[in-house]
Amino acid sequence: MSNNLLNIKTPAQDQAQDLKSDFGLVNQGLTNLNTAYWNLPPEALYEEISFRREGQIGKLGPMIVNTGRYTSRAAADKFIVREATSEDRVWWGEYNRPLSAEKFEELYSRMQGFVQGKDLFIQDCFAGAHPDYRLPVRIVSEYAWHSLFARNMFITPESREAYRQHVPDFTVICVPSFKAFEPIDGTRTETFIVLNLDQRLCLIGGTAYAGEIKKSVFTMLNYLLPLEGVMSMHCSANIGSDGDTALFFGLSGTGKTTLSADPTRGLIGDDEHGWSDEGVFNFENGCYAKVINLSPSAEPHIYAATRRFGTVLENVVYDPITRNIDLDDNRNTENTRASYPLDYIENAVTSKLGGHPQNVVFLTCDAQGVMPPIARLTPNQALYHFISGYTSKIAGTEAGVGVNPEITFSTCFGAPFMVHHPWVYADLLQGKILRYGSTCWLINTGWVGGAFGIGQRISIKYTRALLSAALSGALDDVEYYTDPVFGFEVPKSCPGIPESVLFPASAWQSEDEYWNEYRQLASRFVANFRRYAPDCPPEIEIAGPVTAGTTQLDPQY
Repeated sequence: MSNNLLNIKTPAQDQAQDLKSDFGLVNQGLTNLNTAYWNLPPEALYEEISFRREGQIGKLGPMIVNTGRYTSRAAADKFIVREATSEDRVWWGEYNRPLSAEKFEELYSRMQGFVQGKDLFIQDCFAGAHPDYRLPVRIVSEYAWHSLFARNMFITPESREAYRQHVPDFTVICVPSFKAFEPIDGTRTETFIVLNLDQRLCLIGGTAYAGEIKKSVFTMLNYLLPLEGVMSMHCSANIGSDGDTALFFGLSGTGKTTLSADPTRGLIGDDEHGWSDEGVFNFENGCYAKVINLSPSAEPHIYAATRRFGTVLENVVYDPITRNIDLDDNRNTENTRASYPLDYIENAVTSKLGGHPQNVVFLTCDAQGVMPPIARLTPNQALYHFISGYTSKIAGTEAGVGVNPEITFSTCFGAPFMVHHPWVYADLLQGKILRYGSTCWLINTGWVGGAFGIGQRISIKYTRALLSAALSGALDDVEYYTDPVFGFEVPKSCPGIPESVLFPASAWQSEDEYWNEYRQLASRFVANFRRYAPDCPPEIEIAGPVTAGTTQLDPQY
């Protein structure tokens, strides 16, 4: 329907220009369009999505869509334009692949020609709840459901006049049906996500996975905010009744969204935040939660959001007759997703702001089954683990990941979205945790009693109990033992937590095998850190694991 060759009148066509910005698409080289639909509200977008057969309405109102070939991020197809104003600041390599300015202009020109005669949807919005660091954003999309996604995820203007005056400082143009031609465009495949930091522009083609839109905005903020001394973070955040803020760093599948959606604490946000000299602020207005096997008892708020009008469900299986959704069915992908406004969570913090964090939590999903369930870190150990970013990739979150989890080191717990060298972010984090006295923790949400396929994943009930004890101060006065491999402190006791969880070696059938696996993992840490060590102070590398020597706990244990 994007072509609309028959020029059929669509449900929202009469309202398409009502919230148009004075800064029109002509300024971005998008001309000769059929109809541009400006800033449609969810109700109108539902009508357009249904009319264009882009999705189906599920029971109780969620919009169910299928993203097609790509059901996760195409991380290997992301590029940054190499140009004079930014090239000396970019951490070029695996995640920031260069594309020449000339190739970008050719690609952009062809995309501009491709959309002529088509319908496009525009959402003008903001990224960043703090008014001093708010980025005006424009999302231009081929699909109406992407416009609904953008409206869920970003902060919308508050009045008709604000829409009229909106001038974007960053624009994302997402046209999934437009594909690159590799020999000409210099891309790896026909799919591409290309950011031009100088022109404040991102082009997306060949993929309909909505996470690319969200993460392109995050990547831009990861470039801009550190230049202003603001720490940009791939983390969730919540706040207790006493005003104590906590941050949760982690890759997809580690529990970042689930653990921050604690009914006893206010949710600031579930994925992306900034930490300025005034405190923490959410970048977004919504949540983008992984919903495969979602539990109504363990994750009641997220579960309830999957059954609400306005929520976008990506690749979720449903019954076409009853329209009941099945969150346990992974036939489409393990990476089923729900995008919904933050205020769908009952305890969401309206301002999306918090104070300086009293606790900083690094979440890792250790599929080797050797890491303790919780450990208290020194500031130097915290920086070592932040730069390392160890976890296991879970099936579905990124193209190419199979059924078995894969060991990965994703620096800053979000390497694909970091533009500067990791030490830029680590240095900012160090300054803030030392200045504001944050306590740092490492929590393992992975396996215990053996590796994946042998042991069991740590119960979310245990993880929540450990986390609650850490945030409440209940672990401040308990006895700790020093982990002989990593040197961090592990509590010897916590109410409701069995010894087999607190002392992971005791849960293995063979302790010798456990220590052998633990040393092997430590060696992976050491090898990985070598690539960052030349740019880091020596005390950070020293705070890493010891791969030789004793593998026995203190006899008092």
